[in-house]
Amino acid sequence: MKTILLPFFDDDVSQQAFELSSRIVRAEGGYVEGLFVLRRPPLIDGDSHVLDESHFALFDEESRRMAVQARTRFETCAGQQGLEVAGVGAKGLGAGWCEIDGVEGQVVGSHGRLFDMIVVPRDFGKPWLNWLTLVESALFETGRPVLLTPAVTGPTFGENIAIAWNASTEMARTIAFAQPFLAQARSVTVICVKGWTIPGPSGDELAAYLARAGVRVTACVVDPAGRTPGTAILEECARRDVDLLLKGAYTQSRLRQLIFGGATRHILMHAKIPVLFAN
Repeated sequence: MKTILLPFFDDDVSQQAFELSSRIVRAEGGYVEGLFVLRRPPLIDGDSHVLDESHFALFDEESRRMAVQARTRFETCAGQQGLEVAGVGAKGLGAGWCEIDGVEGQVVGSHGRLFDMIVVPRDFGKPWLNWLTLVESALFETGRPVLLTPAVTGPTFGENIAIAWNASTEMARTIAFAQPFLAQARSVTVICVKGWTIPGPSGDELAAYLARAGVRVTACVVDPAGRTPGTAILEECARRDVDLLLKGAYTQSRLRQLIFGGATRHILMHAKIPVLFAN
């Protein structure tokens, strides 16, 4: 992954995500671009009253103040990681900063199409941002994979990978995007949860496919034993000291998962390790 888009805010969660992003691009001589969306102020308040011009000015001032703070921290992080902050789209190893006016989800969904991967830190930007909206916009609008990072990243990344295999198209796309990580991993485990997969190739067949490409891989079947698939997957990852999970996003619809729950939503909300999603 040579180019990463990182929506960024002035908080510790974003800083952790930057540190992980820099680890990823350094191996490829790549580029991390920090993004801050200068949000448009609302026209109407919660009581359906049209807001006056003074409100717009204050909102704009606050947005630009937060952008300055975010950029300052981003540039500090870049210095700590030995990345030169150059102009947007700079060639070679480095970082860049971008501010775009608009709605966060729309901007990330559009601008993210120019990058190999979008990294979104879970729970970053509170209370200004909705990180889950950014994840879903990136997944459904960019055509690119999304790496969700936890509040605290571990000492390793991509050395011990797990694949949450359910035979879906979404999971197949995720594996295709993750080939650079899989090729360098010390170990890869294909995890199948009993009763969760849809009709398609088995976990053993996926393992054989990856082994032909030189991936050091094994497969296992997990009995959920009354647990949800998402819980079973995360507990198996913890048991195996996994430092990167691959998961196809929303084999079931987002609405169904919002109402009834699902593996994607559970992992989005609870994973304590980085998770690579694609749709």
